Amino acid sequence: MERTSTVQAVDRALHLLEAMSLRSEGARLSELAREVGLAPSTTHRLLTTLEQRGFAQFDPAQSQWHIGRRAFTVGMAFSHWQNLVAAAMPFLRSLRDTTRETANLGVLEEGEVITVAQIESREIIRAIAPPGGRAPVMNSGMGKAIVATWPDTAIEELVARHGLRPMTRRSLGSMAAVRAEIARIRRQGFAVDDEEFTSGMRCVAAVIWSPAGEAIGAISVSALAGRLPPGAVAATGAQVRAVAQRLTSALGGREPVA
Repeated sequence: MERTSTVQAVDRALHLLEAMSLRSEGARLSELAREVGLAPSTTHRLLTTLEQRGFAQFDPAQSQWHIGRRAFTVGMAFSHWQNLVAAAMPFLRSLRDTTRETANLGVLEEGEVITVAQIESREIIRAIAPPGGRAPVMNSGMGKAIVATWPDTAIEELVARHGLRPMTRRSLGSMAAVRAEIARIRRQGFAVDDEEFTSGMRCVAAVIWSPAGEAIGAISVSALAGRLPPGAVAATGAQVRAVAQRLTSALGGREPVA
């Protein structure tokens, strides 16, 4: 019952946000309550909660409710990722054409990597984790490429908070293994998921930098392990890194000076 009521409250709050977003001049409590089909007392309680979180604001002079600054910030975050995806697509296509394998773009979120864009291989048999798919950071080439840019203490805190999730027998299983892997990534300039998320699939990744010199995401090539054998990893890593550097430049980004 508690879960049902919580979901209902979230649905109602989102309905209110949508209603306020359509009224640039603001709206009175009674108008919003009527529009979303709720009692004024319930509407006021939801609006007050949204106000506390910065998603709504009240103008006492006009007795009107407006969309809050926090809603704008969240909307801009979506726009930011959309812009990143749009900028990355030609580079992913180039990477796919060069390697003949699936090219991916990923970003970090709460201990996981989300694949936000992808250009599929033209090979009949493909190794694909579809856009929207998630993987634990330490089981992902893109995830490891991103966190390798972090201070060691931040990496240790990430592992302590989210743990290590062995998905295959090759997955990293200890903090000592993580430290060794991070040192290897920093040394060679790219990261490898060596069948650590899915058996039979290998991934090579490199980081993308923002204008502020922060890792905002990573690109990768994923392939069936038989088509990307260990002996081909270094050459593929160099290709991925070169494309990541070109994408970084197109975004106005820069790799920080060590």
